[in-house]
Amino acid sequence: MKYYNYEQPFNLENGQSLAGITIAYHTYGRLNADRSNTVWVCHALTANSDAGHWWSGVIGAKEGIDPDKYFIVCANILGSCYGSTGPLSTDPGTGQPYYSHFPMITIRDMVRAHILLREHLGIEKIHLLMGGSMGGYQALEWAVMESERIEKLFLIATSPSESAWGIAVHTAQRLAIEADGTWQEASPEAGRKGLKAARAIGILTYRNYGIMVAKQTDPDPEKLDHFKASSYINYQGDKLISRFNAYCYWLLTKAMDSHQLARGRAGGIDGVLQAITQKTLIMGIGSDILCPLEEQRHMARNLPDATLIEIDSVYGHDGFMVEGGKIATHLRAWMSRF
Repeated sequence: MKYYNYEQPFNLENGQSLAGITIAYHTYGRLNADRSNTVWVCHALTANSDAGHWWSGVIGAKEGIDPDKYFIVCANILGSCYGSTGPLSTDPGTGQPYYSHFPMITIRDMVRAHILLREHLGIEKIHLLMGGSMGGYQALEWAVMESERIEKLFLIATSPSESAWGIAVHTAQRLAIEADGTWQEASPEAGRKGLKAARAIGILTYRNYGIMVAKQTDPDPEKLDHFKASSYINYQGDKLISRFNAYCYWLLTKAMDSHQLARGRAGGIDGVLQAITQKTLIMGIGSDILCPLEEQRHMARNLPDATLIEIDSVYGHDGFMVEGGKIATHLRAWMSRF
């Protein structure tokens, strides 16, 4: 992992500012002679900058995006706990971690931070900008903010604005965190039980009825307690609290709620989409209940040069992570056309 320190004030969309920011990032492969082979990966909510690790089948040698061919960059988002400036970082004004005092951020703030990194790395053109879920939010914003620098887009399980359904889910998750008696204590451990409950809510939307019943139904009809489904939800919650932070989760779900491509721009959502002229591959997952196919179909109807592929997967929204092989096959085929 590498770090870029921007040591000037970083102004946020809400009018506040940070005295400076750090951006953690990974790169794979090398820039070619004419610096035309950059692929920039935008990651989702609790992921990190090591895209080669978490997007198996899509990023890696002999996979969809091969570092032998491309210079791949993935940067950790502002507000996270994986190296970029966020609630666990030290507030230079107090010398203590920000915790609950970290300012609200938006998807646009994250993209502006990554533009600073792009400039630092001397990248003038991004051959392919790609992301799934919240990563797709960033990619869409970036395509609008720097349209002249982005050549192609790949968007999966994402949308041009956060839906009322998504906002409701995130609000329920934050209520779970806020109900934890340790919430807002000046400690990195604050809100851990609440975060576990928030993850449980999230899992119900990342997967779906079909996969839960197929994988977690108990074969013993006499059972009265300790069901497989309950153990699975507890396991997923424990996994997250061992690697993530409640302050960051609370903050980043707020940032997701702010995602609205049309904010401050003329023409509404459809008009903004119609002005995105890059060749775009859109993928949707038929079983996704968090960011359903209709949202990708809506983008495909309005983006001027879009190809829509609908993927069959039992894994719901998580299919964008699980189905690496299918995704890579379609992505390679699409990329080979240009």
